[in-house]
Amino acid sequence: MRIAIVHDWLVTYAGAERVLENILQCYPDADIFTVVDFASRDDCKFLADKKVTTSCIQKLPFAKKRYRGYLPLMPLAIEQLDLSGYDLILSSSHAVAKGVLSGPDQLHLSYVHSPIRYAWDMQHQYLREAGLVKGLRSMLARMILHYMRLWDLRTANGVDEFAANSAFIARRIWKVYRRESRVLYPPVDVEAFAVGAAREDFYITASRMVPYKKMPLIVEAFAAMPEKRLLVIGDGPEMEKCRRAAGPNIELLGYQPSEVLRNYLQKAKAFVFAAEEDFGITPVEAQACGTPVIAYGRGGALETVLGPESASPTGLFFDIQTKEAIIEAVARFERDVTLFSPQACRDNALRFGAERFRTEFMAWVDDAIERHQRGISR
Repeated sequence: MRIAIVHDWLVTYAGAERVLENILQCYPDADIFTVVDFASRDDCKFLADKKVTTSCIQKLPFAKKRYRGYLPLMPLAIEQLDLSGYDLILSSSHAVAKGVLSGPDQLHLSYVHSPIRYAWDMQHQYLREAGLVKGLRSMLARMILHYMRLWDLRTANGVDEFAANSAFIARRIWKVYRRESRVLYPPVDVEAFAVGAAREDFYITASRMVPYKKMPLIVEAFAAMPEKRLLVIGDGPEMEKCRRAAGPNIELLGYQPSEVLRNYLQKAKAFVFAAEEDFGITPVEAQACGTPVIAYGRGGALETVLGPESASPTGLFFDIQTKEAIIEAVARFERDVTLFSPQACRDNALRFGAERFRTEFMAWVDDAIERHQRGISR
């Protein structure tokens, strides 16, 4: 079979690129298609010898730094990628990748990180965070997102089968597309982490500092607990808010390489996580280091962290995104700290390893090919 893999855009090495890397390990001869490719081959070493076909947006002005600004053109751009010579199309999509055109004898399987978040249930949050609540620019943004919703819904019909990266996203897929999906948790490189030998008296949080991650909220909560030390790893547009909120008990370390993050995760008392994530890789990495997690009880965290009611708990949850809720959760954690063993955390993290993902992904593809071939033979 000739296989094409479609990825939204290649600009960095993050969770979606880890999925792409593992899919390529399953199907190393597949060809890659994407809207733009500006990823450093030092970061994305797995692409070093691969030919990547890009869309017309690749050559537009300022695309390298402002590719997201071309979002209104991306539906058109992704549809111009010619995949007519392929038998199997595998799209890894959180935006437009699933919108490629395919024919009746082609099998299109889409691994969905999420339907376009900012076009569907998170539209109002994104508009608030972007300062687009009212005015002409707000009206234009809402019109574009309305168009994106219509296009996103239409292109779901071109997908033969869906897989979701969590049960949370499977519910979102059903809500938006009214389609069933198989849950395949994304690959986490748990083997790169190990349980730390000794714990120190500090908490840690780490993430890109973008609004929905709620990093300033965590900083505000710990600023109100001056007796508790917090290390903050990450950088982004919310860094200035974190600086303004931080007290002397909080260290803002900015971006750090993975080995530094791993070292701190192995020593921390707990990892604090306030985002509503589709899946959330860093809480799994923390558990792989034997570190329990204090997380917002929505989204993927409910699937990757085992609460106190579990036989072998690996963390606990807070119900609302407020500093008071985080403060109360930290107090509960310290009161019940003996419930959480490093080995239980590690064992739970092993459920999300990369080898498990590749095995499940190939089984899903093989099953879908068999069903597709039976359908054609009829």
